[in-house]
This record gives sequence, structure tokens and C-alpha cells, in this order.
Amino acid sequence: MRIADLGDVRLHYRVDGDPDGRPVVFANSLGTDLRLWDKVLPLLPQGLRTIRYDKRGHGLSSEPSAPYSMGALVRDLEGLLDHLGVRDCVLVGLSIGGMIAQGLAVKRLDLVRAVVLSNTGAKIGTPEMWKQRIDAVNANGIESLADAVMERWFSKGFRATPELELWRNMLVRQPAAGYAGCSAAISGTDFYSTTAGLRLPALGIAGDEDGSTPPDLVRETVGLIPGSKFHLIRKAGHLPCVEQPEEYAAVLTAFLKETGHV
Repeated sequence: MRIADLGDVRLHYRVDGDPDGRPVVFANSLGTDLRLWDKVLPLLPQGLRTIRYDKRGHGLSSEPSAPYSMGALVRDLEGLLDHLGVRDCVLVGLSIGGMIAQGLAVKRLDLVRAVVLSNTGAKIGTPEMWKQRIDAVNANGIESLADAVMERWFSKGFRATPELELWRNMLVRQPAAGYAGCSAAISGTDFYSTTAGLRLPALGIAGDEDGSTPPDLVRETVGLIPGSKFHLIRKAGHLPCVEQPEEYAAVLTAFLKETGHV
């Protein structure tokens, strides 16, 4: 296991594949850690350098005092990539990870050559909605939200499988302060005008049963970027890389080939 000390935060990260390969960087959703991508990575082409990390307040990364800002989350990933000497990566961000991807692409185009905005939006939810969730977590822990989150995250079919328990466990075992801190970051973010200024290859991925970021939101967000593409994965919710990893990997691989990354 590796840790990057960035001053105000220490990020747990993992690098796999060819050390000299072209970098593909993955940013996770709220309430998950870097294992979110376990099913997809083995299905990608050989020769890539894949980089994953746990956001602040998640997984094995440190837990600075909440609340967090989106600017801080973007700086965290910026610092990690500078620490690793990464340039010109394809950045795959899911949910809040997709917001981080939008922010970093606007700030540091030298780091990002293309983005995959998966199950995300330029703006997600409302400040009122996020305040209710933050208050609930601070008062009663993540457990109080867990069942409702599972309904938004996964398709009806997946929720009937034993694997659901693994993801529920991952959610409730995240630090409550980290979950609330990142929720505050989402609440305060509206990237509509900034993302509309991006000029780089972009792919949007959505799940047809996503209760957190519905397909229309993802389509609208990626549509802000001229020349972008959009793909809908059926029989999948908010985490299609978990429910339909083969299709997710195939779509990502095609995009990597189109952008000359493999």
C-alpha cells in the first residue's frame, strides 16, 4: 500500500499495470474506496498504467476536519498526480469523482488529455437535499441512510443478490465525517459554466436505473463539451462498473483507442 503526503491530507493510492504505460486515473464515488474499480481493471488492455486513490475522508486516506470544498478535492488529485509525475492522463471519474474530473480538467489541462464522466453531473442535487443528508449522518451515522443509498446505487436485480451486502458494508464503514465532508463539497458545486468551456475528448456513461444521477443529467453534463459522446448501460444503477463491468470496460477501451491512448 502507498500513501502520498500532500500536507493537509495523506492519500492512499494504488498503481497497477505497466509503470511506463499511458496513465488512466480513476476517481471514486461518494461512500466508496478504490476497490470500486476492481472488476473493470482486469478487463482493460495490457500496457496501461492505472492509478486509483481514496478521496480524503474515505478508505485508508486521512480524514481532515469537515466540511470539504470541491476545490480541496480537486487540489488533492492534482497534488497526487504531480507527486506521481503524471501528465496527459485519461481521467475516469464516477459521481463526485466525475465532478473532481471536471474541476481538474478546467484547472490543469496539462494533466488531463480526456475525461470519462460517469454517473455524474455538473451539479448534483440541491443544497437543501445535501443538508438533510449531512444532518442525518452527523446525528445517526451513515447506517441511517444506507438502505436508501443502496436503492439509488443499484438496479433492482442487483439488490436481490448477496453481493449487495459487500457494498452496503463498504458504505457504512467509511468515516462519517468524510462522507459528510464530501457531501458538503457536492452541495456547493455548480460546474455548468466551467465545464461548458472545456475542449477535450469526453465520454459520458450512465446507468438506466441510476437513482442518484439519472441518464438525462449525465447526458446534459457531457453535452456541455463539444464533440463528446454518451453511452447508456442498461440493467445498471449508479455504479455500472460494478453491475456491468464487461460493458463498462468495453466502452472505456473503445474510448481509449479513439483518443490514441492505447
